[in-house]
Amino acid sequence: MLSIAIDGPVGAGKSTVADEVARRLGILHLDTGAMYRAVGLAVAAAGIDVQDEQAVSALCRQGGAHVDVRYENGTQVTLVNGQDVTGSIRSQEAGTAASAVSRYAAVRRMLVKRQQELAQEQPMLLDGRDIGTVVLKDATVKIYLTASPEARARRRLNQLREKGQDADFGEILHEVNTRDHQDMTRAVDPLRQAEDAVVVDSSDLDFEQTVQAILRLVEAANG
Repeated sequence: MLSIAIDGPVGAGKSTVADEVARRLGILHLDTGAMYRAVGLAVAAAGIDVQDEQAVSALCRQGGAHVDVRYENGTQVTLVNGQDVTGSIRSQEAGTAASAVSRYAAVRRMLVKRQQELAQEQPMLLDGRDIGTVVLKDATVKIYLTASPEARARRRLNQLREKGQDADFGEILHEVNTRDHQDMTRAVDPLRQAEDAVVVDSSDLDFEQTVQAILRLVEAANG
C-alpha cells in the first residue's frame, strides 16, 4: 500500500504541495501540522499557558484536546473536541502555539498514535516534521521538502500581503528562524531528515515544479 512521508521546516509549502500531489495521485492527504495546531487552539481555549507542559499534558490525558480528522470531497477537515477548526488553525497564533505544544511527549504520543491509525486504513500522504522518522518509518517514499529561510519568509510575506495584512520581512524571517530552532532542538522527535529521505529544495522552484519533482520521485519508487 502506497504511503508517502513529507517532512520539512515551517514555510516550506508542505501542506499545499502535499494537497496537490495527493490529489493527482488519487490518495488522501493527512496534514499532521493541522492536528498540532488544533491542540494549540484547545490549550488556548482552556486558558492554559502553552509553555506549561504539565498542564498541557494533563489536558491531553483528560481528553480535553481530542483531535480527529474527517474528509469531505477528499479535503481534510480538522476537529478538536468535535468542533471544526479547519478555518481557524492557519493563524500565526495557532502556528506559534503548535510549535510550543509539539515539544511535549504527551501531545506527540496522542497524535502520532492517531496518525498511524489513519495511515493504516488506506493509501495516504502524510506531511509534518516527524513523519519519515517516527510516524511512518516504513513509508514507500520519504521526502524532505525544504527551502532557505529567506525564501520561506518571502512566501509568508506574500501570503499575508495577499490577505491585505501588514507584514515586515525582517520580523517574519526572525519567526522562521525561531521556529526552525525550536523544531530542530526539541527533546522529543525533533525535525530532521530521515536517512532514507530524498531532499527537495524548493528555494528556486515554483509550485508546479515542486509538485512535479515529488511526483517523479513517487513514480520512481512505486514503479
